[in-house]
Parts: sequence; structure tokens; C-alpha cells
Amino acid sequence: MPLLYGVGERADGLLAVAALPTLTERPMTDPKENKTEMPRLTVDNLELERGERLLFRGLTFDAASGTLVRLAGANGTGKTSLLRLLTGLMSADAGRVLYKGKDIAKLREDFHKDLVYIGHMNGVKDDLSAMENVRICARMGNIIVNDEQIVEALSRVGLADFTEHLTGELSQGQRRRVALARLFVSMSKPVWILDEPFVALDVASVANLAKTIAEHMYF
Repeated sequence: MPLLYGVGERADGLLAVAALPTLTERPMTDPKENKTEMPRLTVDNLELERGERLLFRGLTFDAASGTLVRLAGANGTGKTSLLRLLTGLMSADAGRVLYKGKDIAKLREDFHKDLVYIGHMNGVKDDLSAMENVRICARMGNIIVNDEQIVEALSRVGLADFTEHLTGELSQGQRRRVALARLFVSMSKPVWILDEPFVALDVASVANLAKTIAEHMYF
């Protein structure tokens, strides 16, 4: 079974829920009147089997605004499967995942518009440059960015000299960094779900990403 850790432990996966209302529903008056609109992800008694193997059962936790959940565990314990359940890309055998008190299976697009998910697959296009990949991902998430912001994002993952390179010409590690650069232009998205985010990053890039995750929590 995957283990849920607090800040300071090794992380194979991360769930970060920022302490901000959704972008389209920022409170215009007293914030106390909008508490129910603050992002909150709740896992309710999840159960998942693969083949004849039980990965987890009765998994329950609550990630309120300003919460960072770090996920760790040995290979095959269901870490990636759990992350995909949290995004709605998979269905559990039992239990529910709730966003702001509602089942994400019913919310669908209303949940996904608040979500950034970076999984094992980088989700980048080989025939596009690093800049173009970040720009397209931003557009798909309805995020408005300019070239300077994209260059800054790529610089913060150590790709300042590769912004115009085709992604297919980059190493696997560099391709991963292109995918992670999305985060630096996605501060307005309340929920980040990241699978092994620190893999293939150098020391400076790890520090930059860790700082950005911390900043996102209270954006």
C-alpha cells in the first residue's frame, strides 16, 4: 500500500492543493462567505485491485486548501494508480474522490479545469519546440502566458539554452523538464498532481521546483 507522508520525506508522488479559491470564483466580498468554494480534495474509502492483487482498501484522507500530500512506497504498491484515481483517469473498485464535496466522476470538466496533472508520460510533442510545448499546454488549460514567461519557466528547469530546440532532439531527462515547466505557468490552477516530479532534475532545478510548489500552496 502506498504511504502518505508529511513535508520532509522522499516523494514518489505529490498532491498539492493551493489555498486559493478557483480562478473563476474569487470572492469579491467577505472571503468567509465563500468557504465552500475553496479547493479541497477528499479521498473516501478507496479500494483498488489489479488482477487478483489488492493494492489498497479503505484508503481515506482529506487534503484541504494549503495541503501538500507526499506519496512514497515500493514499486508495485499502487502509487501511480492512486494518482490516476485522484485525477479521474481511473475508476476505483470502491470508494470516491470528492472535490469541494462533490464526486469528481460527476464534476468532470469542472474539476479538470482546476487541475494540473503530470504523470509518468511527459505529454510533449516531439515535433514542437520546448517553448511551443509549454505554450500549447498553457492554452489547453486556458492559461494566458507570454514568451517571456515561457522562457522563464524553461530556465527554471535548466533549459534556458534549449527553448527553441525540437523536443524530439532532447534527452529523456530534458523532455521531462519540458513537461515540468508547465507548472511554472500554472500557479492559478488550485490542484497539482505530480508523479515522480523530481526525477531527472539537477540540484538547481529540484530547488526551483520545490520552491515553486511551496509558493503554489499559498499563491
